[in-house]
Amino acid sequence: MAGTRLDPIDRKILAELQADGRMTNVELARRVGISAPPCLRRVRTLEESGYIKGYHAEVDARELGFEVQVFAMVGLASQAEADLTAFENRCRAWPLVRECHMLNGEVDFILKCAAPDLSGFQKFLTGELLTTPNVASVKTSLVIRCAKDDPGVPFDVLEARLSAAG
Repeated sequence: MAGTRLDPIDRKILAELQADGRMTNVELARRVGISAPPCLRRVRTLEESGYIKGYHAEVDARELGFEVQVFAMVGLASQAEADLTAFENRCRAWPLVRECHMLNGEVDFILKCAAPDLSGFQKFLTGELLTTPNVASVKTSLVIRCAKDDPGVPFDVLEARLSAAG
């Protein structure tokens, strides 16, 4: 299990930073119960090892004028690796596509999109997504409201699993 390579302090550091990435190293060290210098070394090691991929601010899309969020379920005509990679690269270039996940099952990809308004999304849908080579079908669902949007992973579940295995 990947999480077992980390000790409990590393996992606590990750959980605290996931909850509040802006806290100072001194505050982080206090919360995890170690002094600041080794805490900073651990954070740097977690970053270098790829456990921490980056830091960002959580912004309010609606406050910024992005009134429309849509999930688009995309079916491709071909699932050859080259075609999958080409579609993923195309998604990375589209600003309205905020997330792109390849799925198993009836749908090949699900895209989370954010647009200022419905006409802006429709322009993207008809002018970009539907005209992309290899796209066979697209079904969309407009988000009405979000009941939960937690970033990262549930560290309490990981800790319980590790305790049960340990």
